[in-house]
Parts: sequence; C-alpha cells; structure tokens
Amino acid sequence: MNSGEIIVCSNLHRSFGKIKALDGVDLSVGRGRIVGLAAPNAAGKTTLIKILCGLLQPTAGQALIDGEQPGVYTKSITAYLPDRPGFPDWMKVQDSIDIYSDFFSDFNADKAGEICTTLNLDRNAKISTLSKGTKEKLQLMLVMSRQAQLYLLDEPLAGIDPAARDFMLHTIVAGYNEAGTVLISTHLITDVEKLLDEVIFMKEGQVLLHRSTDEIRETEGKSIDELFREMFRFEVWKGEE
Repeated sequence: MNSGEIIVCSNLHRSFGKIKALDGVDLSVGRGRIVGLAAPNAAGKTTLIKILCGLLQPTAGQALIDGEQPGVYTKSITAYLPDRPGFPDWMKVQDSIDIYSDFFSDFNADKAGEICTTLNLDRNAKISTLSKGTKEKLQLMLVMSRQAQLYLLDEPLAGIDPAARDFMLHTIVAGYNEAGTVLISTHLITDVEKLLDEVIFMKEGQVLLHRSTDEIRETEGKSIDELFREMFRFEVWKGEE
C-alpha cells in the first residue's frame, strides 16, 4: 500500500469528439476521507469516476490509484457503484452476492447479509421484480460489503426517495472500511453534507474548488450547500455526461 494519496490526477483530459468532458484536472485525495464530488450534470464527474475505475481511458494526462494506473491491481482495491444498476433481471439478489463473493477477495458475505436485513432486501427476490430504488439499495449493499481502499459512488442517492436517503447514508457510513476513502459523486449536497470531510466542486470538466468542509464553514461562514448554490446559481442543469 502506498502511504500517500489514494487518488492522484495530473493534467487529466478526456474528450468525446469535440466535447471536452475533462479539461486539465489536477487532483489529490488522501486516505481515510469521505469526499464529495459535487457538480451540475454534464460537468465531468461521471467521466472522472469511470477513468478512475478503468472503464475509460484519458485522452491526455494521468490518473493513479494507490500509485498505479487503473488496471487489474487498482480494480482489486476499488469498489465502484455505477450510476445505473448493472445486473441482469433474471438473477436473484442472492446470485449477485454469490458473484461478488467469488470475484472479490475482500467481500464480506456476513456483512452483506446484515445490510440486506437493514435495507429489507429479500435475498430470494428476482432482480426483475425490484423497484429502481431497491435495485439501487442492492448495488449499494454489494459495494459497501467490500473492505476496499477506495469506494467510488456515482450518484448513490439519485434513484432513492427522500424518506430512504438517511437510511442509505447510514449504510455508507456504517459499511465502509474506515482506513479507505469514499468519493461520492452527487448534486444532492444537502443530503450528504454532514458526512463529508472534503468537497470537490467541478464545472465544465475542471476542478473549481477542493477544500475541507470545516475550512469552508469557517472561512466562508456558510454551509457547503449554500456555497454550492451560490457558485452554480446560474447553471443550466443538463443531462448526464
């Protein structure tokens, strides 16, 4: 294990044709932190997460996880929650648990069972019968049952009704490896603010701000949500990047 930062991005670019999704991102994130990646839609946050997961390659620049470029090793220490559920409908909840148990050496099946109980997930239910919100709970249960060094959560609350969000946030806090780092991509700042040690604001593929939440409250005299709304109050909210 590298004792320094878990994430280091240097002059990171990613283009899709003429569209610049990431435009010179420089970023370092330490260990044992819960970090909010906050931005309007189409600002580059999903693209950044997919590069860190190894699902996309940068056009230029470099992204490192624990000192290594995304690959077999980094995937073994990174738990990724995509912005859309990814299991086929014919599977049962228990099938997904079995797959994670076989595929990830750091997966804790006992913890998965506990989280299933907490989230009222029926292990025998077919995924085809689950609501969108329950599928999100399933994905979160699987990710948070790993003892990962890095958790990448892409909009974990987007499909969850407001009444269930506190429940989901408790699952994140209670489930993750405290020596690891959680990066939460979201535009629902109010819901996650109380969890965050640091926040990163992005716009048009660039990092506008990366500071500790305590420092922001002390120096700006406002909440993270208030600062976010102030910085992006004229934004036109576009579709997902």
